[in-house]
Amino acid sequence: MVTDRQVRRLMKLVQKGKTKATAADKAGMDEKTARKYLRLGKLPSEIEVEHTWRTREDSFAEVWEELKAKLEINPGLESKTLFEYLQRCFPGKFSDGQLRTLQRKVKVWRALEGPPKEVFFEQKHSPGELCQTDFTSMNELGITIGGELFDHLMYHFVLTYSNWETGSLCFSESFESLSFGLQRALWKLGGVPEAHRTDRLTAAVQKPESPDEFTQRYQALLHHYGLEGRKIQARKPHENGDVEQRHHRFKKALDQALMLRGSRDFTSRKEYESFLAKLFQQLNAGRREKLAEELKVLQRLPAHKLPACKPLRVKVSSGATIRVGNNTYSVDSRLIGE
Repeated sequence: MVTDRQVRRLMKLVQKGKTKATAADKAGMDEKTARKYLRLGKLPSEIEVEHTWRTREDSFAEVWEELKAKLEINPGLESKTLFEYLQRCFPGKFSDGQLRTLQRKVKVWRALEGPPKEVFFEQKHSPGELCQTDFTSMNELGITIGGELFDHLMYHFVLTYSNWETGSLCFSESFESLSFGLQRALWKLGGVPEAHRTDRLTAAVQKPESPDEFTQRYQALLHHYGLEGRKIQARKPHENGDVEQRHHRFKKALDQALMLRGSRDFTSRKEYESFLAKLFQQLNAGRREKLAEELKVLQRLPAHKLPACKPLRVKVSSGATIRVGNNTYSVDSRLIGE
């Protein structure tokens, strides 16, 4: 097969006064072929005919209408599911090697006839502009403390420009957990970005019918740190995409670290938190350059933190219990009636 490089050399030699026979020989091609390219004045890549015809029979032609009908009813069906269905219905007709062919066929159908996809506009982040936070359950990792399963969440904080991240353990998606986690992250960072975006957490975001955008306590927290509050739209979790993606990647990294450790059991919560801190440090090590850009433009921290707890006055019942929110807690019997 003659290449573009050979034809360029042929044309250059002819321009220098070489005969067609000599130029063809030096270019490594037959003289007849050389005359063809000299006559056309084009490179091989410029005269190639695009391959648009089918070289083999369509194995799925007989069943495609049935598959297409299933896809129209349920566009979420995967190619592998449809292929396994065909293998059950037509034993021996479709070999495993034909799965890739069906996947390409379904891919073309989705592009030309499938349902429209949701459009996502690329988000451009600037240094010091935005942090995103969210809660994520850690129970799938099977962490135990002293042999007992440790059910817990993590309040996850991410800077969207540098992807610098940190987190705090908690047990509910309460305002107290949000306040503690956000403040701890900001003081660990050493500065305050322009805005904080959260999902539609009830501890921070008012219901749609409310005239106020945020709860009073959350608004006070934002004001104390000079943060602009932002929230995602209903059913639009991708708007908090940076922290959502970091949830997945952080838990994957933690899972790998636990495998290397050889155990998911810790002697204490303090030991587990120390393990997490080291992992965050490792993950952030490659973000130093971009983090340095952020640190230059972050706002200063306030003089002090706000209390992350809410003081309550409750009376101890005759059963030595108190009621806090929707939960009942036991206290020392000496406090009955206090």
